[in-house]
Amino acid sequence: MKGTVVSASEALSFEKTVAHEDTKNGEGSKRKGFFTDTSLCIGCKACEVACKQWNQLPSDGYFFTGMSYDNTVHLGASTWRHVAFIERPVALKTEDAGAFSWLMSSDVCKHCARAGCLESCPTGAIVRTEFDSVYVQPDICNGCGYCVVNCPFGVIDRHEEDGRAWKCTLCYDRLKEDMAPACAKACPTDSIKFGEIEELRSIARERVEHLHEAGVDQAYLYGADEKDQPGTEGLNAFFLLLDKPEVYNLPPDPVVPTKKAGESWRAMGVAAAGIAALALAAVFGGRPGERS
Repeated sequence: MKGTVVSASEALSFEKTVAHEDTKNGEGSKRKGFFTDTSLCIGCKACEVACKQWNQLPSDGYFFTGMSYDNTVHLGASTWRHVAFIERPVALKTEDAGAFSWLMSSDVCKHCARAGCLESCPTGAIVRTEFDSVYVQPDICNGCGYCVVNCPFGVIDRHEEDGRAWKCTLCYDRLKEDMAPACAKACPTDSIKFGEIEELRSIARERVEHLHEAGVDQAYLYGADEKDQPGTEGLNAFFLLLDKPEVYNLPPDPVVPTKKAGESWRAMGVAAAGIAALALAAVFGGRPGERS
């Protein structure tokens, strides 16, 4: 490969191939991830606390937002797990609670199968690990912010003090020691499940079927695989939801910006051809009154 120049598409294909090959061993795939079952979340925030304790993240302050009982509001450079409290003016179908219900959801970086942050990073600070997770190397990050604008979920964020990008690491240091991530370990209701992706998908599908049989027919999976979410080619941290994605502050159809690069170039080509045609018409056509 020395001295060889490859195109952007070839480089992307090579990165994806190597990443997936590196996640395999003799027993099969080592791809790890989260399945977050929001129907089991009780909003205790144990995952938030465990994440902050293990990763030594600073507090976000103790204040009342006026919008919710949730004081952290959203994911950020110092909040890698965020439990949302969603108050709805409608009850779940299996509840007799009048026109009211709470939805709880522990949000986290999705560790996308095709990650916009990774593809846009100019320094190589963002890499895909042997567990297929997306990891930011803080000592290489230059704080350019390209990853922030290229994340379709608004997960990754720059720290106010040093300008570098930070997000969930899937507890990479714990995974290397064969330990479960701190958030999953601390979850008292097993709402956050950690394991191999294929096993999690099987568990998730069974859970949806069980909920449907129990009358909770609005339950569905969000980002479980590429078929479900082609814009990201699936998520390594996917969810079971009980309402539309927008209710959980999730995009209904997230797309990694680079997937639309071809369309952008084609549109630019068409526009350039149109401008060229108009210019030629102006040069050679002239004004009607000027012709002899």
